Amino acid sequence: MKRLLKTLLLLSVLLGLMLAVQAGWFEHLTDSNWVANFIQRQGSGGLALLFAVGTLFTAVGGPRQIIAFVFGFALGGAVGALFSTFAALAGCLLSFYCARLTVREFLQKRFGIRLQRFERMIIHRTWLKVLMIRLLPVGSNLLTNLFAGATRVPVGGFLLGSFIGYLPQMLIFAYAGAGLGLSDQYQLGISLVLLLLSSFIGTYLYRNRLSRQVDDLVTDKQEL
Repeated sequence: MKRLLKTLLLLSVLLGLMLAVQAGWFEHLTDSNWVANFIQRQGSGGLALLFAVGTLFTAVGGPRQIIAFVFGFALGGAVGALFSTFAALAGCLLSFYCARLTVREFLQKRFGIRLQRFERMIIHRTWLKVLMIRLLPVGSNLLTNLFAGATRVPVGGFLLGSFIGYLPQMLIFAYAGAGLGLSDQYQLGISLVLLLLSSFIGTYLYRNRLSRQVDDLVTDKQEL
């Protein structure tokens, strides 16, 4: 039964990706005007479909900042930021469990020592270390998700750190998209203020005693 569930999960993800690519959804998802018009025509059903496509897009490594900008343009700054953040978090969870349930053994064999170092460094105070990784503008979001899924990292702490770490940039890009869509300098100003605040928070966290451990994590990801 466990093997069957693993197979079904992998097949479901692959089928969803295939359908999304075939329908051109990933291309449409990066088009702010198309998304805004689609939501206006389709309503809540279209919004749910876009959420699913955004989840797949980020699960395979698509930039979450793009969907924040697009949904900020279509839905407004605050709503667009929350919508895109939850889509990115769902994508994070999807790639996490794909690694844990389907390709865990392969990743452990392929990355061996690096994966063990990642686990040792992130297993304690997981949410805080993941938060720092998400705030740093380096490394690979997808690799972080896959590595975490291939280890014993607790999913609760991983998701909490990811959510808090995602939110600043999602707010920045969503308000930038909303400001551009409405030609609203006030919302563009909010985006700038949020960018400065996010930089300050990232610098503060980076300078504390956990920074060396995070440096090691980021260096490992950049070498892959």
